[in-house]
Amino acid sequence: MKIAIAQINPAIGDFEGNIALISDRAEEARCRGCELAVFPEMAICGYPPRDLLERNDFVQACFEAEKGLVSAVGGIGVLCGTITPAAGDGCGARLHNSALLFKDGHELGRVHKRLLPVYDVFDETRYFVPGGPAAPVEFNGHRLGITICEDMWSGIEECAALPFYRENPVAELAGQGVDLMLNISASPFALGKAEARICVLQQHARRMRLPFLYCNAVGGQDSLIFDGSSLAVDKRGDVACRASSFREDLVVLDVNLPEGEVSSEERRSWPECRAEAVCNALELGLADYTRRCGLHTVAIGLSGGVDSAVTAAISCRALGPEKVLGVIMPSPYTSAESIEDAEALAENLHIKFITLPIGDIFSSYLNVLAPVFEGRPPNVAEENIQARIRGNLLMAISNKLGHMVLSTGNKSELAVGYCTLYGDMSGGYALMSDLPKTLVYEVARWLNRTGEIIPSRVLAKPPSAELRPGQTDQDDLPPYEVIDPILEFYLEKSLSPSEIVQRGFDRDTVFKIISMVDRNEYKRKQAPPGPKVTSKAFGMGRRYPIAHRYRPWVHV
Repeated sequence: MKIAIAQINPAIGDFEGNIALISDRAEEARCRGCELAVFPEMAICGYPPRDLLERNDFVQACFEAEKGLVSAVGGIGVLCGTITPAAGDGCGARLHNSALLFKDGHELGRVHKRLLPVYDVFDETRYFVPGGPAAPVEFNGHRLGITICEDMWSGIEECAALPFYRENPVAELAGQGVDLMLNISASPFALGKAEARICVLQQHARRMRLPFLYCNAVGGQDSLIFDGSSLAVDKRGDVACRASSFREDLVVLDVNLPEGEVSSEERRSWPECRAEAVCNALELGLADYTRRCGLHTVAIGLSGGVDSAVTAAISCRALGPEKVLGVIMPSPYTSAESIEDAEALAENLHIKFITLPIGDIFSSYLNVLAPVFEGRPPNVAEENIQARIRGNLLMAISNKLGHMVLSTGNKSELAVGYCTLYGDMSGGYALMSDLPKTLVYEVARWLNRTGEIIPSRVLAKPPSAELRPGQTDQDDLPPYEVIDPILEFYLEKSLSPSEIVQRGFDRDTVFKIISMVDRNEYKRKQAPPGPKVTSKAFGMGRRYPIAHRYRPWVHV
């Protein structure tokens, strides 16, 4: 049986566009001789619609779109994600997350997602009722075992850090006698996630002696990025074909059933290193965020540092240099070298830039505040004034010219609060907000791999906010090579301070970093959204209270 994996980028609530996209790809698959085209989870309405699912009009629009799709596509079977009303008493969730199989206007099977994730960015029990035990679905003389996303992430001890479930939908279906396992998914990107998916698919295939086909969504949705990276493995667990990462794709494979052999000439290349994967993810996230929000251009404050340089470089890759405006805003403490580096970056990227010195504005602030500040030595207040002047100028440009401001802060700074509310945190999208500082440098070096885009001096000089004479980040913080592993252990792996110290880190340093993380939760609640690339990002996936009395560092 010839099958197409149709890796598409549906937009939430764009029912007309999504149906057209599914129909067009199904027709392409039919013309290529396929019997079945497989589409991602919730492809009809887009994923994750979140509280739109609580609106009757949205739900009804999805039902109508599904009817239109079923009647519009002919000559090929289609498996795609949708939603289905759930029986109940009217309390709580009222829908199923479903996979619909149809052909020539007739529904052949409907399977409901059984394992509903409620960790990290997921909150599916808020909206969905879990499905009951599923049975194989008959299609063209074959028995298909259909699962949805999380349903396959169970029963694989070889793959670490998987959630624990008592049910194993894949094993239960295999036990009923199926010829082929399929999983439709909307699985967000994180570093290492694609490799984990391969591990899960291979282990299932080898245990069940069945081929396994996996179709994932692609695209950016708010803070989530779906990388695609769809694939198929044969009954031995060998990868037979794989779709592209971070772009739409359609790949065709031949499945010899019931022997379990899979063959395909379509095997796309994936990113060769994590810096390339992160760069591709950020490009996709920014491009889709601006497009779906109806935005066309962006403005970036260029400081001459690595964070704004990487932000500008990726923005040009995502949107084109003609849609990026650089704004250089030197203060009395900005070095001549930083101005030169910012100008050189803009020239290398072929973007327009303007220079708005803030010295006179800063002096005006100090004059107005002189009676209030009298008798008190300069401190962080004067430093933050400069950052907030820059934030105000960028937002004024946004209001007047229609550019969305991209904030440039990285995850390390956001974690410890080394950022200014209503200053450098201002903006509509925080492109670097889930990249530790050390990863920012890694991406910068990758961007320069074939020639200098980011000036070499930017990568060599000590990072500095340049808000006081001779300032560097390490005046206030440990080196980022020390900070970032501590943050990874605390934020992503949820280790206690004492467990981190046991891994060889200095006790006082761990105390300082973790106390700064916990004290600055209030800042992060006011930060703009940004794309998730690590296993635990700030924002929708990290739900910590601002006001609490738990102090884990006192036990170090």
